[in-house]
Amino acid sequence: MVQILIANTQKHYKEIATLADIIWREHYIPIIGLPQVNYMLNKFQSAEAIKEQVEGGFEYYLLSFDKTPVGYISIKKETDTLFLSKLYVVNLHRGKNIGKTALNFVTDKAKEYQLNRIRLTVNINNINAIKAYEKMGFKKEKPIVTDIGDGFIMDDFEMVKEV
Repeated sequence: MVQILIANTQKHYKEIATLADIIWREHYIPIIGLPQVNYMLNKFQSAEAIKEQVEGGFEYYLLSFDKTPVGYISIKKETDTLFLSKLYVVNLHRGKNIGKTALNFVTDKAKEYQLNRIRLTVNINNINAIKAYEKMGFKKEKPIVTDIGDGFIMDDFEMVKEV
């Protein structure tokens, strides 16, 4: 059974940072390489960075399966769109409908906030994630290249789902 818990304490932020370290290393090193993974984990997914994001309006949620933390979500309410910033599940627990449950939760949040769209960005080489998002009703809108510092870029597609 999947549980979704709002992350709003330093303990939660540390737990998410630990999950991020595991998930990003197992998933992103083949896509973007170890130096960029290390940089992004430090810049965006440390406990302190997560705390700052929450203070800036992002909401983080821990995903648990049978009471074991297995992933996390991050969302942010925008003017007419809910931005799905992060949805990650540990490799060992993929294929258990955790991602689908998380996306249903995000869709419910969009409705709760009276927003008619959910948008996300996904690395253009993250083929499995793109297929999964398309299966859940997201459509590619446009490519986005973002300079994130230290000579690194994020080369993404923006994907959108109408709610």
